[in-house]
Amino acid sequence: MVHSAKESKTRDAEATQVSILDAAEEEFARHGLKAARTETIAARTGVTKAMIYYYFQSKEKLYQAVLDRAFSEYVHLPKQLDLDQLPSDEALEQVVRGLLASVSCNQNIPQIMFHEAIQNHGEYYKQAGFLTVLSTMSAILERGMSEGDFRPLDAPHTAVNILGTCVFYCLGYENLKHFWPDKQMHSQKMLEQHTQEAIALVMAGVQRHENGEMSK
Repeated sequence: MVHSAKESKTRDAEATQVSILDAAEEEFARHGLKAARTETIAARTGVTKAMIYYYFQSKEKLYQAVLDRAFSEYVHLPKQLDLDQLPSDEALEQVVRGLLASVSCNQNIPQIMFHEAIQNHGEYYKQAGFLTVLSTMSAILERGMSEGDFRPLDAPHTAVNILGTCVFYCLGYENLKHFWPDKQMHSQKMLEQHTQEAIALVMAGVQRHENGEMSK
């Protein structure tokens, strides 16, 4: 009975923290770290500000926890996909597909990235380990060039351009939605179409033809 009570208390604490993180993610996506209010997060969660500080100590640490959770999938993506065992073109496609899926599923992430760049100059972004995605793509591009699968290119710059292709569709939603006034950009159909077009663009841009020229 005592053991069950402890397990129940642990589950309640974990559920409370998840609820706080969910509400905080929404608040940080809207306002960024500096303008976000813990009062709003507490009200949405149904807990006191004291409870938030009990679990996360400060607004900055809560923000870091939100970033860590949001970016954990990207950080662990290379191991999850076992990329070293795949040909370079398949490895790159898998990373791009995974990145697109993650951004599409959680549309708060691009907004948080936008505020992070403006307000904090990427300091928390760096701590969350998201740069791992760029280094992973860069390593795949280097391998693809050495194996003759990819055209000669600057791997770091190309990785940054690929990242932009993956996130700008969601990051620029409020402006881009006017380009498709009769369509829902976040509908499953549009997201799938964006994924296919983005992958095709990336792969066509990096691959080398048998004659040694860039694919057309």
